[in-house]
Amino acid sequence: MDFMAGTKKRGQRTLKGRTTLSGIGVHSGLPVSITLSPAEPNSGISFLRTNVPGSPDVEIPAHADSVGATELCTVLGDPKGASVATVEHLLAAFAGLSVDNAIVEIDGPEVPVMDGSARPFVDAIEKVGTVAQGAPRRFIRIAKPVRVESGAAFAEFRPFARFRVEISIDYDCTVIGRQSLAIDVTPKNFRDQIARARTYGYMREVEKLWAAGFALGSSLENSVVIGDGAVVNPEGLRFPDEFVRHKVLDTIGDLALTGTPILGLYRSHKGGHKLNAAAVSALLSRRDAWSLVSETVEREPRQEGHGELVPGLVAPVFAPEVL
Repeated sequence: MDFMAGTKKRGQRTLKGRTTLSGIGVHSGLPVSITLSPAEPNSGISFLRTNVPGSPDVEIPAHADSVGATELCTVLGDPKGASVATVEHLLAAFAGLSVDNAIVEIDGPEVPVMDGSARPFVDAIEKVGTVAQGAPRRFIRIAKPVRVESGAAFAEFRPFARFRVEISIDYDCTVIGRQSLAIDVTPKNFRDQIARARTYGYMREVEKLWAAGFALGSSLENSVVIGDGAVVNPEGLRFPDEFVRHKVLDTIGDLALTGTPILGLYRSHKGGHKLNAAAVSALLSRRDAWSLVSETVEREPRQEGHGELVPGLVAPVFAPEVL
């Protein structure tokens, strides 16, 4: 049975208008503003870095080729020059809500951390709304397994009919311990189960990062902090397993750097930004392990919204664009 039969295929989507958010960078602690704007079909997500000292504005595509660092967060561009850090939560919001094309104007080197989750970005996108562009969506359909390992950690892509992630974490900490989550990534699932999960860390590690000049904007307002065997935040957790849900959030954002939505399963254990980046790089280098496929496009539903978008796929499309 074709589970995609009878669904509406609305093609690529972009924002209906512009929307601006302001906050501070979690590492720099400096104020920063971003403006999300519509973009043309097939242009993808890109960052327009403004206010670069001694340099004109620089456009940085949200693509694996642009990754400059993955230690504490995902950084696009040249970390010593024009770059944008901590992009994963915003990219996850775009991917989770099926926004294909957008321009992010940003006047500083780091996306604002907001409350440590993707929810403020989701709210901003849903407030301005999205619109179908009449161009078919293209997908990377996983055809063969691709796996990377680092010690006890691993990540792998496997064939699957939808975009699904299965993430497990294992910490030597009673507050977190071993957690796992498997979920199909749809707008509803992302909005309800993933977007609100916040970044997290240990108080002892935050203090070390502060001393080294990092995490200067980190606080209980934008992070779940663990100290003395308990969550320090007075309000507690948003989900009992908020830690693994945030790992799923980060993963969705990092996988968006393929530049194209994925049809397949991504599974990781004890992963992070570095392992996600290695897995994406390994996948894109294995041209026999995936193919580009395109959906058909049907009429736009009468009411605008973020309903479940499950594409109907047609014959593989080998476009001239390089992923």
